[in-house]
Amino acid sequence: MSRKAVASPDAPAAIGPYSQAIEIDGFVFCSGQLGLDPATGGLLEGVENQTERALLNLEAVLGPPA
Repeated sequence: MSRKAVASPDAPAAIGPYSQAIEIDGFVFCSGQLGLDPATGGLLEGVENQTERALLNLEAVLGPPA
């Protein structure tokens, strides 16, 4: 079983002792994403802004490498 940590500089770093995502034998398991701005590390204001940022962070982690 091969396992590789996945990390993107375009998403906030993991807050705890885990990876943004792990790839195992062709499957990708992604950690949860928050509405954190990767540039500042701050939580955005408002549910709409946080939701959009969380989806952008997820796209950064699961998209092609930067």
